[in-house]
Amino acid sequence: MGIRFRNLAIGALFAIVLLVPKLLRLRRDERAWTAFRILLGISGAALVILPLSLWNSWLAAIAGLAMFLASILLPAPIVATRIDDKARELGALVVVNGGEIQPVNAPAAALQLFVGADNIWALDSRLQPLLTIPVAEISSVSTQEVQGGWLVARVAESTIRGVMRTPLPVLPRSRAAGA
Repeated sequence: MGIRFRNLAIGALFAIVLLVPKLLRLRRDERAWTAFRILLGISGAALVILPLSLWNSWLAAIAGLAMFLASILLPAPIVATRIDDKARELGALVVVNGGEIQPVNAPAAALQLFVGADNIWALDSRLQPLLTIPVAEISSVSTQEVQGGWLVARVAESTIRGVMRTPLPVLPRSRAAGA
């Protein structure tokens, strides 16, 4: 009897461990998570009311109350930020605060640099692309301080340097080797 109970407990624990990733994936979908919480609350309330009215089962009512409370106390769905989605869409490796950009006759706007292996995208606060720069066309990057601010942020500079391909050194041919 003890071995059977132990195997049943281990099996139940294993099933719960397998359900955790599925619940976390479900939590990332806002509509599905809300529907799950509503279904859990309704079934919990039904387990509280029906057993008390149809048959005298206090154990089912306690389980229903726990389900109802869990549906109320479960956290809100995980909503991915738009920046994460945009970075995934562009295939960006790093997203860096690019400071502000001030177009002619317009107020300054925040700028995000999405640094990928092949391209660097400059996007505004609405995640609209302002500029796309192929990494292969970048030969150098430097920061410059202007009136207490930086033209290119130091973090952005080091990030861009990290994806730049450095050209191989060209060695001059010696006259002895050529003769």
